[in-house]
Amino acid sequence: MAPVYKVELRPPDISAYREGNTGVEYITTFDSGVAGPHVMINAVTHGNEICGAIAVDRLFRMDVRPARGRLSLSFANVDAFMRWNPDEPHTTRYVDEDFNRVWTEKALNGARDSSELRRARAMRPIIEDVDFLLDIHSMHDPHEPVMICGPLDKGISFAQRVGIPEFIVSDRGHANGTRMRDFAGFGDPASGKNALLVECGQHWEHRAADVAWQTVWRFLRETGCVDAATAASHIDPSPVPPTRVVRITDALIASTTDYQFRAGTKGLDIIERQGEVFAWDSGQPVTAPYDNCVLVMPTLVNVKPGLTVVRIGQLLNT
Repeated sequence: MAPVYKVELRPPDISAYREGNTGVEYITTFDSGVAGPHVMINAVTHGNEICGAIAVDRLFRMDVRPARGRLSLSFANVDAFMRWNPDEPHTTRYVDEDFNRVWTEKALNGARDSSELRRARAMRPIIEDVDFLLDIHSMHDPHEPVMICGPLDKGISFAQRVGIPEFIVSDRGHANGTRMRDFAGFGDPASGKNALLVECGQHWEHRAADVAWQTVWRFLRETGCVDAATAASHIDPSPVPPTRVVRITDALIASTTDYQFRAGTKGLDIIERQGEVFAWDSGQPVTAPYDNCVLVMPTLVNVKPGLTVVRIGQLLNT
């Protein structure tokens, strides 16, 4: 049984944005008429992740426009989003399959069909034209926000310049498919294109919407899409801690339902010493393989055999 979390957010009505102006439903592009990059802010890659929809809806309602280049505002897996029910909030991550695992040439060009593949194929020409992407997500369990930047140095550098959240997670994605943020030029070290994926916190907590909003404006400022004064009027001026980079090395898989983390474990815990025990799998100790081992998104309840219970990464000195 899934944990019960308080639903503090409600999804906005996005029906007014269906037609858009790109030929692809729920994607609208504003052109400044001034040379510059194509910047996209994307929401609801997963249908139960509401904070991004709130941020993009708010940008629409404020009539935010680019100072240079083009700005695209996007709602991705709308079919799943429209099915979200606050009484069963966990059930609409996707319709048929994870939208954020279908971004490969083989999947997009193949004959296989699903609700998510149809949507990805429709979005693909626009995604391929985007220079800088911010994909807004949230998390199943309570967790401090993190910025997912992919494995490349260009992604790490971009995340550091945006400046929030504090923890930047550099990884190679998932074994069961490719994310949109890793697709095409975003995942090519020789390309000037770049993408970030922000995980804003637990799906339905108020703070997730605040994190999404602050990240949006720091991202727009860094890309130069909006003028600095406009961005500054929306960015919280409070000091933020320096970013810290975590390089993911392993995804730990449970062998049984008896996988227990040590008491008090939470996401982004740092295991300081190599060999230190932080969990037990069916009674067998699980130890840190190196100093400063960071636990990213641990699954603390309802563990099943074969489930990725935590990703671990090394805290880098950057």
